[in-house]
Amino acid sequence: MLTDLRLQHFRSYKDASFEFGAGVNIIVGPNASGKTNLLEAILVLARGTSYRVRDTDLVQFKQDWARLDSHLDDGSQRSLKLVLAPEPSKTYEIAGKPFKRLTLAHSLPTVLFEPNHLQLLSGSPERRRDYLDDLIEQTTPGYGAVRRQYRRTLAQRNALLKSRPQDLQKQLFAWDVRLSQLGGQIVRARHELTKRINNEMPLLYRELAHISGKQPGVMAEYAATWPPENYESQLLKKLATSIELDQDRGFTGSGPHREDLLVSIGGHPASAAASRGETRTLVLALKIIELKLLAEARDTTPLLLLDDVFSELDGSRRRALTEHLAPYQTFITTTDADIITHHFTDSCTVLALK
Repeated sequence: MLTDLRLQHFRSYKDASFEFGAGVNIIVGPNASGKTNLLEAILVLARGTSYRVRDTDLVQFKQDWARLDSHLDDGSQRSLKLVLAPEPSKTYEIAGKPFKRLTLAHSLPTVLFEPNHLQLLSGSPERRRDYLDDLIEQTTPGYGAVRRQYRRTLAQRNALLKSRPQDLQKQLFAWDVRLSQLGGQIVRARHELTKRINNEMPLLYRELAHISGKQPGVMAEYAATWPPENYESQLLKKLATSIELDQDRGFTGSGPHREDLLVSIGGHPASAAASRGETRTLVLALKIIELKLLAEARDTTPLLLLDDVFSELDGSRRRALTEHLAPYQTFITTTDADIITHHFTDSCTVLALK
């Protein structure tokens, strides 16, 4: 849990300090007052990267450096310094020790929900693959390395397809074997995560939607091309028989990078059948599942960052959501604190920005 945060030359902040409560922290202010920048600072300090821009763009305009400093409830300190000159660099200091990047062990588990996440169900399959892979990477040691190796191997195979050497088939074989091995690991991890999601989602959706009686069911399914248990052999066979087709199109057409997570409501794809309110509730359900899985895997309570999440929820959905927020230190941005504060009468900290 973060107890405070100081921002220097970070985005729109020249030098500002905030103290946080252990429960719900409501960040209120007009548009362009820095609400989302404050959330972004928490995320960067916790996980190492921004969800919006490159590291160099986090430094305030016309400044050469930026710095974030915070304390945790266990008394430890956590800092980040970004430097642009003489060359860009990033340095973390955690409990007095310097780090050039955050490993899984040194990151703080954090869940973010921001407006663009509403495109998770209706957007490209890449969004849903990234959702699964990002969560697995935060909960499974070593998965990040598997993910990066798969990307590099895929890039090497695609480069060979485009260069068209005379011994293409021979050169591709080693890459095909490696791609199949890594692909099998990725697919099994995604499949297991999807099963966990399905265990939680139906009841959680009903609670968040505040519905009772017989209602359309919700379900998530990982649409793997082949069964997880023999994925490697099937993919290797497909790669070998698709060389000419892959060569014509200039990329590898089979593998985990082409698959999808399918979410349905009432037996129909949520991307087509879900209303805006149902979509928001489905994505919120996925985020709460993310919180639970992170807490279980990391044995610590994650931070929850909600950027303007209450604006399109009705009263019953707001009340249902607040019940699920109780165990977590939560940061909520809004332009109207009255929408939120009456749902947190027990304890909330209001941070007013101008």
